[in-house]
Amino acid sequence: MITIEKLVVGPVMTNCYIIYDEAEKDALVVDPGAAAGKIAEKIRERKLHLRGILLTHGHFDHILAADDVRREFGVKLFCSVEEKELAADPCLNAGQQFGCARGVLADETFTDGEILTFGALTVRVIATPGHTGGGVCFYFEPEGVLFSGDTLFFESVGRTDFPTGNAGVLADSIREKLFSLPGQTQVFPGHGPATNIAYEKENNAYVNEEGYLY
Repeated sequence: MITIEKLVVGPVMTNCYIIYDEAEKDALVVDPGAAAGKIAEKIRERKLHLRGILLTHGHFDHILAADDVRREFGVKLFCSVEEKELAADPCLNAGQQFGCARGVLADETFTDGEILTFGALTVRVIATPGHTGGGVCFYFEPEGVLFSGDTLFFESVGRTDFPTGNAGVLADSIREKLFSLPGQTQVFPGHGPATNIAYEKENNAYVNEEGYLY
């Protein structure tokens, strides 16, 4: 059984998640967007064994605490192979545009469909390009939990006007990859409240059979 703790961090209220196995205390951090000290404090409070840091994508607001957390706990940082360059380049990851010129270099990369194991935690990578060219979601299938980054939000989707973004590709990713998951799948996005797949299929006004409505 996994436990999920959400920390809202940074200049644009990014959701950072600490996911851990109740029995073994193995843990992952997804999208450490800021507040490294706060993240580290939670990990220590819960007596967790941090096994790695996962990025859904490389935008500045999802990476600002990555180096500090990585260094503090001696763990590796993972992102998709297609996203490695964007995460490292402030000109691509919007950091320079927003006055947060920071990049990170991933220790390891993964590809679409790869199964990642971190102690008692197992997660499947689902490539969902569109918000960025190498964006992904993380699917904990037995638990029915998806971390969607900035691909899918409650009644919304990620913007596509930054480098490597593409609105049509994002719509296809959501319809073909995410909307094929079981309806009861809980969705924990990169910003805002949680939702589920069934609700978004019925109520998300940004995606329909033709793609974007606007």
